[in-house]
Amino acid sequence: MTDPLRFGVFYAPFHPLGQNPTLALEYDLERVVALDRLGFDEAWFGEHHSGGYEIIGCPEIFVAAAAERTRHIKLGTGVVSLPYHHPWLVADRMVLLDHLTRGRVLFGTGPGALPSDAYVMGIDPVDQRRRMEESLEAILALLRSEEPVTRETDWFTLREGRLQLRPYSHPHFEVAVAAMVSPSGPRLAGRYGVSLLSLSMQVVEGGFAAVESAWGVVEEQARAAGRPPPDRSSWRVLGALHVATTREQAIEECTYGLEDFSRYFGTAGFVPLGQQVEGDGDPRALVERYAASGNVVIGTPDDAISYIERLLQASGGFGTFLLLGHDWASPEATLRSYRLFAREVIPYFKGQLGAPRASHDWAASKRDQLFGRAGQAIMNAIASHVEERSARTTEQR
Repeated sequence: MTDPLRFGVFYAPFHPLGQNPTLALEYDLERVVALDRLGFDEAWFGEHHSGGYEIIGCPEIFVAAAAERTRHIKLGTGVVSLPYHHPWLVADRMVLLDHLTRGRVLFGTGPGALPSDAYVMGIDPVDQRRRMEESLEAILALLRSEEPVTRETDWFTLREGRLQLRPYSHPHFEVAVAAMVSPSGPRLAGRYGVSLLSLSMQVVEGGFAAVESAWGVVEEQARAAGRPPPDRSSWRVLGALHVATTREQAIEECTYGLEDFSRYFGTAGFVPLGQQVEGDGDPRALVERYAASGNVVIGTPDDAISYIERLLQASGGFGTFLLLGHDWASPEATLRSYRLFAREVIPYFKGQLGAPRASHDWAASKRDQLFGRAGQAIMNAIASHVEERSARTTEQR
């Protein structure tokens, strides 16, 4: 019997220009509290330093704040851009978070997604994936061994490094690597035996990071490294959804902010989603084109179920589906979407609907057999009560 699918939300986060940034961050925290109450398994928070749209600069700090407001949900760095930091300090911060959250932290890593961030720090984008691997290897050595770790690269030095605290989780918290377009993420996941975060949202079809082929790269690299076959349950796949009770309502709600979202992706240097669904200046027409593209879901819970089932089939299976956190709809409509998803989509994939249905159907099938006896029991009780009262009245006379 396979484990049920898990669910989470991945927050870059995306906040259109013109919002009060303090309130936007508070909104992100409120959303995580809602996810915790609704039974979502995970929430992830990104690291970005320029562009003005993705405004969390330190996911570790944000995880610490979110942990104080939540009880059950796991909280991930989505992701720490490893070339921007010394690996020893990253490992030390994550161990601290592991203790503060009592094992609820997830460590997501990546090379850094925004070219503008790398430019400010004088980092050549060509070097970022190589630096990420060097950092990841050092961090895993620190986590997996209590012996001193020494590394020398052209961008960091680690001399007899060791962790002064061992992780709260045993043997350590989960480590994941991000994949968007290139095969770098799947290669590292297989080579080092860590989890995979597929964040492409199926925007770029084909290629080594697409869900159809990513896990094959993981397995190939695991074999090359002499590691056992990886567990697909550690694989997380991201998708973009907004659901409402009707497709018409979902489309109307997304006219609130999807146009800004589409425009930002092209400006920031990501895959320009807006170019795939160019509109004519009409926000509703743009949303309708997005909904018809097949890469996202703007519709009903049934549409979301069909979309996730197609992903599971195309990929061969994964462990966690992550919803992209976005501002396509208003805060009120977004929270309604989360509630509807939790009420109708999550229990479908977690196998929580079968037992109540079976119990209901069984009870219904026994109605004629059992209700007759139950009715007779009620009539007997009434008759006994009347008889007792009658006898008492007679005695009093």
